[in-house]
Amino acid sequence: MLYLCATPIGNLGDMSNRILDTLREVDLIAAEDTRNSIKLLNHFEIKTPMTSYHEYNKYDKAAELIKKMQEGLNVALITDAGTPAISDPGEVLVKMCHESGIKVTSLPGPCACITALTLSGLPTRRFAFEAFLPSDKKERRVILEELKSESRTIIIYEAPHHLKNTLDELFEALGNRKITLCRELTKKFEDIMPVTLEEAITYYNENEPKGEYVLVIEGKSYEEKRAEEVLKWEEISIEEHMKIYEAKGLDKKEAMKAVAKDRGVSKREIYEYLLN
Repeated sequence: MLYLCATPIGNLGDMSNRILDTLREVDLIAAEDTRNSIKLLNHFEIKTPMTSYHEYNKYDKAAELIKKMQEGLNVALITDAGTPAISDPGEVLVKMCHESGIKVTSLPGPCACITALTLSGLPTRRFAFEAFLPSDKKERRVILEELKSESRTIIIYEAPHHLKNTLDELFEALGNRKITLCRELTKKFEDIMPVTLEEAITYYNENEPKGEYVLVIEGKSYEEKRAEEVLKWEEISIEEHMKIYEAKGLDKKEAMKAVAKDRGVSKREIYEYLLN
């Protein structure tokens, strides 16, 4: 079977005993970067054989690993840091395992996006995880346009050398939203900065970004979305608005009720307008 093993995102003390035992007991460890992971395995004196599994070999290597598991081997998957398959080529291996009838289990542990969300001070009940924004300019514009109307808390990963540009793009697309910048999570110089996008831009125009970032941004408020909806409906006449609902099969009374709700007014106001 396949074991998804979360590894520390900074602090080695976050490694669980269950994951250590599993890494010692499996037949093979598939790692995103073996040069990076060997340091982790050596620290915990783990001698299990290791093979590379990364973005550039994820399909061919997944087929190889599945063949080994079908032959009876147990494989553990680890990423450079955090939970495998989260913004990670591991999602391909998991999908192919399910398609091949290979059992998969996940051993929970550190995950940067969840750690940052809980530290942000922003709503945690509903959130949208975007990982790294696309590097392709056209695709990036599409994502930013979608995020304009996102009401859930938004989580984005960013590297220090791209941070300033990303903050500028977010400000242009979303306006001056609240944002919590989480840097070097779980490490010695962990830094949590709850500010606005405008304040973040000002700060990093004067201070060079350092370390890996998780950006947690507030979603569009209900009031903002409601105001936009009302504005949209006010662009057409009440008669045209009524016809939209009547065409859907609503009787006049129900159509008036729906129009009033869309426009943020009472049903009586719509009735009196149509009566006159």
